[in-house]
Amino acid sequence: MNIVQQIQEPIKVEMELFEKKFHKSMATKVALLNRITYYIVNRKGKQMRPMFVFLVAKMVQGEVNERTYRGASVIELIHTATLVHDDVVDDSNKRRGFFSLNALWKNKIAVLVGDYLLSKGLLLSIDNGDFDLLRIISVAVREMSEGELLQIEKARRLDITEDVYYEIIRQKTATLIAACCALGAASVEPDNAELIERMRKFGEVIGMAFQIKDDLFDYTDGPIGKPTGIDIKEQKMTLPLIYALNTATKEKRKWLINSVKNHNEDKRRVKEVIDYVKEAGGLTYATEKMIAYQQEALQLVEGFPHSPFKEALITMVNYVIERKK
Repeated sequence: MNIVQQIQEPIKVEMELFEKKFHKSMATKVALLNRITYYIVNRKGKQMRPMFVFLVAKMVQGEVNERTYRGASVIELIHTATLVHDDVVDDSNKRRGFFSLNALWKNKIAVLVGDYLLSKGLLLSIDNGDFDLLRIISVAVREMSEGELLQIEKARRLDITEDVYYEIIRQKTATLIAACCALGAASVEPDNAELIERMRKFGEVIGMAFQIKDDLFDYTDGPIGKPTGIDIKEQKMTLPLIYALNTATKEKRKWLINSVKNHNEDKRRVKEVIDYVKEAGGLTYATEKMIAYQQEALQLVEGFPHSPFKEALITMVNYVIERKK
């Protein structure tokens, strides 16, 4: 049993039922749409988002209800909509090893399908009066859009401070995991604002640790035995690089910015940047920050009674920073 299956084990029954309900929530009278949504459903990833929803609900209440299933479906529908739109924006032909929708059905159809999934998610909440759950998800979508735009705005000038970096990753990555955890709690304890906020924070700090781990992959040896440097090629300002820039001399800082801006296709120069970031202690610094977020997440679930759901969430928190890809 791999680690993801191990995390999923206590909610196996819920996840299987969720699959069925999610399929149903996608149904439509338009044959083309059905073909496309069938394709989407069958190329799913690890399904971390619904797992967070169910594990949190079971940890705080010991059971799930119809609202929990709807919350998990809505987050999956809306998340899928954002991915479909992302692929169009990035002109990306692949997603998780499969062709993206825009590669198979062109941009116009992909954008319309994204809109369709978004409206399906909104209606699923509205038709059942889950306005509290809809609010949690809508805030997450707004923040994700803001985070993406903030990153684009800052990347043009490469003037990202550490605080701005945290704000970008909080909005871009952490806000969705935070929404999943808040949804899980709100679905079973709708009147417990303190608990919902605590679980939202739990998801947020996991998301922060997750993104910093992703940043570190760019500097550590990948499956082919050498650092990828993809973030540098894409002129993304990540925590190790920000730290190196902040601690560099004026000359070195100039060289780093020039390298990332104008020589990001030069393999030798990218390798020099990676080596310098390592020497400057960028990886050590980022790792310390990641571990601090992980510890904060563990503290937030500490007070809950012992259960397989709590154990699975703890495993998830540790997996986030120990994963190899």
